[in-house]
Amino acid sequence: MAQFKYTAQDYEGKKKTGTMNASDEGELQQKLHEQELFLVSSKEVNSNKAKKQFKSSVLADFSRQLSTLVGAGVTLVRALTIISQGESIKPKERVVYEDMMRQIKQGISLSNAMEAQNGVFPTLMIYMFRSAESSGNMEKVSMQMALLYEKEHKLNGKISSSMTYPKILTVMIIGVILILTKFVLPQFEEMFSSMETLPLPTLILMGISDFMQSYWYIAIAALLGVWVGWRALMKLERFRRGWHRKLLHMPLIGKLQKTICTSRFARTLSSLYTAGIPLASCLQIARKTVGNDYIDSQFDEVISFVRAGNNLSDGLDMVDGFNRKLSDSIRVGEETGSLDSMLESSADSMEYDADIAINKMVSYVEPVMLIIMGIVVAFVLAAVFSAMYGSYDSIGSM
Repeated sequence: MAQFKYTAQDYEGKKKTGTMNASDEGELQQKLHEQELFLVSSKEVNSNKAKKQFKSSVLADFSRQLSTLVGAGVTLVRALTIISQGESIKPKERVVYEDMMRQIKQGISLSNAMEAQNGVFPTLMIYMFRSAESSGNMEKVSMQMALLYEKEHKLNGKISSSMTYPKILTVMIIGVILILTKFVLPQFEEMFSSMETLPLPTLILMGISDFMQSYWYIAIAALLGVWVGWRALMKLERFRRGWHRKLLHMPLIGKLQKTICTSRFARTLSSLYTAGIPLASCLQIARKTVGNDYIDSQFDEVISFVRAGNNLSDGLDMVDGFNRKLSDSIRVGEETGSLDSMLESSADSMEYDADIAINKMVSYVEPVMLIIMGIVVAFVLAAVFSAMYGSYDSIGSM
C-alpha cells in the first residue's frame, strides 16, 4: 500500500491537503469521496526511506501513556491525540503520532500504522502490539512494553554513565600533555639547549614539544582522521562483525559484553514468547536486539535447529557470546514445562548480572585511568628534573 500526498476540495470549494494510504490513485479517489472530498491532485510519497528509531525513553513514555488511556476506556484515536499534544513531545514525534492517528481513522490497525513509520518503532514493539490486537489485551501489553523499554533505558544509561568518568580522565590526560608540551616545556628550552647531553626522557619530551609547537594542526588532523576512519570501518559489515567478536573475548570487557548481550536477548525473548508469538519468530526478532553483529550472525543456524524440533536450550548452547547461565535456565524450563516463567526469571537474573558487571567494570576502569594519568605526569616530571639536575652537576663541576 502506497502513501499519497493529496490536494482535495469539498462541496463548498474549500481546499484540503493531507496524506493517505491507498493501493492506487483510484482507491485514493474513492476514500476521499467517502469523506465528501474531490481529488484535485496527488503525488505518491516515497516512504521507503528508513527513519531513525525512537529512543527507548520515548518508546517507554508512549507505551505507558497508551496503556493508561486505553485502560481508562479512551479510543485509540483520542489516545494518540492526547499523546501528540503533550508539552514534552518533540515536533518529529508529534508528526509520527499524527500520521498514525490519520491512518487509524482510515481503518488501519495500530500495529500496521506503527510499521508504516519506517523504522521509528522497533520490530519487537510492532509484533507485541499486533499480538495485543488479536488477544484484546492492549492495556496489558502496552504496560509490558513500557516496563521493557524503561529497563532498556536504565541499562543504556548505566552503560553510558559508566564511561563518563573514563572519558573525563582521558580528556584531562590529553589536556595535561598539551599544556606541558606547548606552554611549560618551552620555558626550559633555552636551558636545555645549552647542555651538551640530555637524558633520553628529556629528548623524547622535547621532541614531542617541538612537534606540537610547529605541527599541532597535524596532530589534530590525525586524531580527526582516526575518528572518521574508525566510523567508516564500523559501517563495513565484515569489519564490524570481527570487531564485535573481539569485544566478546577481551579480558574484563568481554565478560561485560556477554552479560549485557545476554540480558537484552533474554528480556526480548521473554516478552515475545509470553505474548504467544511462535518461538522461531521470537528468535528472529530477538536476535536484532542483542546489539552485537557477531552473535546475530550465528542465529540462522540456531533458528533452523529449533525449527527442526530441537530444544531451544541446545540451540542457544551453539551461540558463542551468550552466558551459559541462560541456556541452563531455559533447559530447566523446558524439562518442567514452565518455559514462559523461566524465561522471565532468567531475564530478571541477567539484568541483575548486567548491573553488577557494569559496576565492577567501573571499579576497574577508574584506578587504571588514574594510574595512566600518574604515569604521564611522572614521566614529564622525571624528564624535566633529570635534565635540571644534570645542568646543576655541570655547573658544580666547573
